[in-house]
Amino acid sequence: MYYWYPSAMRASRILSILMLLQTRGRMSAPVLAAELEVSQRTVLRDIDHLSAAGVPIWSDRGRDGGFQLREGWSTNLTGLTEQEAQALFLGGMPTAAAELGLGSASASARLKMLASLPEALRGNAERVQARLHFDPIDWFRAAVPTDHLQDIAHCVWHQRVASIEYESWKGTKQRIIKPLGLVMKAGIWYVAALADEAKEARIYRLSNIQKMTVSENTFRRPKKFDLDVFWKQATRRFETDIYSGTATLLVTTRGMKRVLELSAAVGNAAKNTAVIQVNQQAWTKVVVPIESVDFAATQLLGIGPDVKVIEPPELRTRMKELIKTIGALYEN
Repeated sequence: MYYWYPSAMRASRILSILMLLQTRGRMSAPVLAAELEVSQRTVLRDIDHLSAAGVPIWSDRGRDGGFQLREGWSTNLTGLTEQEAQALFLGGMPTAAAELGLGSASASARLKMLASLPEALRGNAERVQARLHFDPIDWFRAAVPTDHLQDIAHCVWHQRVASIEYESWKGTKQRIIKPLGLVMKAGIWYVAALADEAKEARIYRLSNIQKMTVSENTFRRPKKFDLDVFWKQATRRFETDIYSGTATLLVTTRGMKRVLELSAAVGNAAKNTAVIQVNQQAWTKVVVPIESVDFAATQLLGIGPDVKVIEPPELRTRMKELIKTIGALYEN
């Protein structure tokens, strides 16, 4: 266990102020205090310590004032702890960097970071790289094509407008989009973008983009747009809205395992509603959400004789129809 004494905490905080000013430029005392979760008085005292140590910090008064380092001045001191150095290497995604056209730049950056670390930390960081590997593609799945990824990334970095031909379940449509951010989820790339004249961003799967043309026109990125917050809200809304009803099922022990694998929402519902039926066959009764009758019937058929639909009646009827149709294929 590590114990942080006041002097160590102060040194770490002062170093953080130095790194913030070096990476972000001018920052006011209230902003620094909020970033470091300390009082403004503490920040001002730490600034005095930096100045006394010879760090060239300038201060400007007024509404747009704040503290900043002298132009052109920087420090080579990283101040990385062992855990921080390991965390930086954990955050590396060579596959994603390569797909974005940044493979060589990523490798070069990692080498530079290694070179800047103290000898004692360099070995720990290299061990993380040698002993941990990230593979975002699920089992028995190939990587999804990303033909337009680098063009979309260019639009995101430089706030360029693009024209796309996008294929969805409703058909293929032409869209004028303003790409705001890229997300990789389960090995699949998505772009959050404003489409046409819409005020709210939407999500587009890159593999569904059939054609794309990057425009010379630029756009102004919404100041309040937060990609992380947007993605969390959008995925939560999608996972909630996709289900239109519920189904009551009887499942065997093996069937329960298969139901739990259908999705997180279905699996959680099955575990929370499970009631074991005391009879010779030892069925378990569960209530799970379903997207539609047709989709649910197709999913449940894959579980075979280890699941039996109780409700709704239309799902039972659809299951019978599909079973009868499949049976007819094998009569001859």
